[in-house]
Amino acid sequence: MPETRFGYLLPTRDQTVTGEHAPHRLVGYAARAEALGYDSVWAGDSPITRQRADPLLLMAAVAQATERVALGTAVLLPALRHPILLAHQLGTLDRLSGGRVIAGMGAGFPTDATKAQFTALGVDFATRGRRLEESIEAMRLLWTGESVSFAGEHFAFEDVSVAPPPARPGGPPIWLAGGGPALRRVARIADGWLPYPPEHGVYAKEAETIREAARRPVTPALYATFCLDDDPERARERLRASIERYYNASLEFIASIQAMFAGTPEDAATWLTRYIEAGARHIVVRFATDDHEAALEEFAGRVRPLVSAEVRS
Repeated sequence: MPETRFGYLLPTRDQTVTGEHAPHRLVGYAARAEALGYDSVWAGDSPITRQRADPLLLMAAVAQATERVALGTAVLLPALRHPILLAHQLGTLDRLSGGRVIAGMGAGFPTDATKAQFTALGVDFATRGRRLEESIEAMRLLWTGESVSFAGEHFAFEDVSVAPPPARPGGPPIWLAGGGPALRRVARIADGWLPYPPEHGVYAKEAETIREAARRPVTPALYATFCLDDDPERARERLRASIERYYNASLEFIASIQAMFAGTPEDAATWLTRYIEAGARHIVVRFATDDHEAALEEFAGRVRPLVSAEVRS
């Protein structure tokens, strides 16, 4: 079985919720994750609905504080930006980091709060899917380094080039979020898939759908939230407090649509191994905790080795 990689989601939203606003601390978490052997570091995107530090500016700082880890976005909303500007930012970040960027992207989850964010920025929420696809097509053209033209329904330009070009020919790999109807888009245009289905059986079926329809190799990843504690009941209550503060919604609702685990490290390894057996090859871990230093060490020392052992067996 191919090696499973592990990434860490920086707690950008958690900082805003608690009023900390300390991006330098986030950079420190990224450096610590690299030292502990994590393979990637990620940051989310939401300028208005779930406010947090800007992911691309933050990752520019992380690029200078690290040497090895991939730098991912989980996930960017291209529909809120013009593709020329976004291609320029991502290309510069890829060059700055020596080709370590993974451009995780999504269309935007259909909630009233997300719609309000699009409205505030003057973007028709109903067009977000097509805007996402046009942005990807336009950015890949721009990342060639040549003078290019593009004519779409929402974006158009003539004889445009951006510099510097990305470190990698063709630009950063693009990973798309989503399940259900969005799987067709993933199979058609993505380099990777970053979903969070709450059941490993659903993950297995959707991964198979992508494998059968994909036009290019697609890296199957997983975005999952963990709250670890040797007392499972305490872990569940800590998860509830964190999630309900983060989303302003009930744990039961969020857990019905997102992959989440609360319990012991040993049980976490077993739970996660089911997703790996279903095809997941890059796990992006979000910690529901107030102590990210401890959570990084606990997962690296008590969960990851058990996952590797279970997969080998």
